[in-house]
Amino acid sequence: MSRRPLEVRAFSPELGERWDAFVRASKNGTFLFERGFMGYHADRFADHSLIVGRAGGEWLALLPAHRRGARVETHGGLSYGGFVVGERMTTPLMLEVFATTERFLAAQGATEVLYKTVPHVYHRLPAEEDRYALFRAGAALVRRDVLSVIEPAQRPRMQDRRQRAVRRARASGVRVRAEQSFERFWPLLTAALATRHGATPTHSLSEIALLAARFPKAITLWVAERDDRLLAGVVMFDTPRVAHAQYIASSDEGRECGALDLVFERLLGEVCSQKRWFDLGISNEQAGQVLNVGLIDQKEGFGARAVVHDHYLWALGGRGEA
Repeated sequence: MSRRPLEVRAFSPELGERWDAFVRASKNGTFLFERGFMGYHADRFADHSLIVGRAGGEWLALLPAHRRGARVETHGGLSYGGFVVGERMTTPLMLEVFATTERFLAAQGATEVLYKTVPHVYHRLPAEEDRYALFRAGAALVRRDVLSVIEPAQRPRMQDRRQRAVRRARASGVRVRAEQSFERFWPLLTAALATRHGATPTHSLSEIALLAARFPKAITLWVAERDDRLLAGVVMFDTPRVAHAQYIASSDEGRECGALDLVFERLLGEVCSQKRWFDLGISNEQAGQVLNVGLIDQKEGFGARAVVHDHYLWALGGRGEA
């Protein structure tokens, strides 16, 4: 009996529970792809998420995406993206998925896909079939960021100055703990990003509070304080294999006494010590072309090393089908 052909359909809200169940069982999905997370910024992105499966049957892949004119992006509101796939995904099947998706999008008037990948450290099982399919489709690498990643179980020794900062923080009475509310930390974070990087948090206070309420086990805040003064904090996004530091900030007083170093010592040595990876995020600017050397030096001082995160531009109708 021949296999049923593949088909592509657009996501619709009544499929939300099945979508989330697929993400949780996938080999490369995280809670960022669940509809409760993607939906928080629905007013800013025109959702164009797709489902690829056998005609009338099994789902094989999801594509979290939005659309801007003739371009589809996977997904502008997420740190990483691309096809979310199940354990049965194979390389020949992924080539079929790409070809079927290309026909579907081209018929809708789309001309290109800005395709973010999911960094391999987030994969529960190997899941780089899409990298090969992108190559076969003639997709061009248009951005490469550097993630600073630590393996807690065998991390390199911290730089001496980081260790001195930890000792200084402990000696000065700094304490680290989990905090339930984001209200104290967000002004500190906003001021630090504006002053040091000319940036603003991706999430507003109300948005991060909403997401933490929806994903209380996955989104947490760890703070350092002394005499009830907030000195530093780290917002963690927890996924099955990776503990990701989504936001990192310290006050001037916190920098002087090494408060942030003590937070990371607690996270790496205790809270996240059983995780396969600890991701300190990127240190890039200008779509990966500029490396913030001071920032990455701090992260690598904790023992982090480089994992790249690639973005591709897939021109629909490039080299044809597999």
